[in-house]
Amino acid sequence: QVQLVESGGGLVQAGGSLRLSCAASGRTFTFSTYDVAWFRQAPGNEREFVAAFAFGGRATFHAGSVKGRFTISRDNARNAVYLQMNSLKAEDTALYYCAAGRPDGTNRLQSEGYLYWGQGTQVTVSS
Repeated sequence: QVQLVESGGGLVQAGGSLRLSCAASGRTFTFSTYDVAWFRQAPGNEREFVAAFAFGGRATFHAGSVKGRFTISRDNARNAVYLQMNSLKAEDTALYYCAAGRPDGTNRLQSEGYLYWGQGTQVTVSS
């Protein structure tokens, strides 16, 4: 069974920073062979893609709304993925989810591309 556990969320003022972490575990789960991603969902909104890090290389993808402010990274030795969030805005307020999967070229930026999900960590940005 695969578990993804997010941490690092909280309340921050606009312009501030937070670093989210996601720890992956599972007896037969080979973390390094999976793409990992962050999604977020604000109340009343659909879940949206934030960032992804492909396995086996350095390819990263960031949503236009966070490009230049957020950075995804991963540490395969620790089975962990991170999201550094700088210059936070009120519109970044959401529940942030970590995900892992093996998306193809058409669904890397979509929820459907990911099989495993964490429970989420709340990020609230006050203006």
